[in-house]
Amino acid sequence: MLKPSHIIVIRLSAMGDVAMTVPVLRAFTKQYPNIKVTVLTRGFFAPFFEDIPNVTVYIADVKGKHKGVLGLWKLSKALKTLQIDAIADLHNVLRSKILKTFLFGIKTTQIDKGRAEKKALVLGESFQQLKTTYQRYADVFKNLGFPVDLSNPEFPERRQLSEASKKLLGQDHLQWIGVAPFAAHESKMYPLGMMQQVVKTLSKTYKVILFGSQAEAEILESWCDNKNLVNLAGRLLFKEELDVISNLDVMLSMDSGNAHLAAMLGIKTVTIWGVTHPYAGFAPFNQPEDYCLLADRNQYPKIPTSVYGDKLPEGYENAAGSIPVERVVDKVQVVISSEAR
Repeated sequence: MLKPSHIIVIRLSAMGDVAMTVPVLRAFTKQYPNIKVTVLTRGFFAPFFEDIPNVTVYIADVKGKHKGVLGLWKLSKALKTLQIDAIADLHNVLRSKILKTFLFGIKTTQIDKGRAEKKALVLGESFQQLKTTYQRYADVFKNLGFPVDLSNPEFPERRQLSEASKKLLGQDHLQWIGVAPFAAHESKMYPLGMMQQVVKTLSKTYKVILFGSQAEAEILESWCDNKNLVNLAGRLLFKEELDVISNLDVMLSMDSGNAHLAAMLGIKTVTIWGVTHPYAGFAPFNQPEDYCLLADRNQYPKIPTSVYGDKLPEGYENAAGSIPVERVVDKVQVVISSEAR
């Protein structure tokens, strides 16, 4: 049987999960340069894929014309015109399952999310490293007949900055540290007061660039009490933020999407973990194990309390605060002073 020549990759959300597909697709396209790949995702994530050879993006408008069962049927009709001969479902949710039903007859594989082993991890029945999400993605391509080796990754060149970015960031000879202090759930966040101390200390030596949403901009702006602190929240287009991230020397992030944005661009990424744990398989790509700063499990023995940080017992709200400020600062300084990427 002939191997596929045009694969559609389905991964519609969330930001971090979509970003984690990028290193896998970079490796895939390098190892199989004659295979065409179409990524089905939301338009907001299209900039992730723009510089990967043989990869194009098809935008799923899941809140508009592709909403609901009828919308998915319309989407399937459009996709059939692309002459796709295989489906790599990296999402494996109800929406992608319905779409695959409409695309009946096309060879299909889907991610094994390892739900049973993740459940055992959060219930305390086991405590060991599970397969990474990157490897789970790679396994989908292996099941299509395309084993993917992730051991020698390549990353894009640092991107050119827009004039708006240059104006905000200014000109100096300092090394750049990105800091993304927010996450979808507070239980995954370093206490903001402690993070402000980290930022203030690092800004004495480095340029510290703060990342967040428009809703978080006011908090971040209140931290900017010297010229080495720059708040980007709500000030740039998303693509421009990605360009800035690609020029960082280090990213300091929670277990959140920003960590994966930096890692997909080959940036050294230090992460702070609260009630979640890297053992669930969501550590940023190609980062040393000791770049993950973990909450004290002697003090909080039920960690990880959930895979995504949405469930936790009483008293675990500030678990990340068990990591001393000095340890965070020291780790970032050690990483930024290590050999350049």
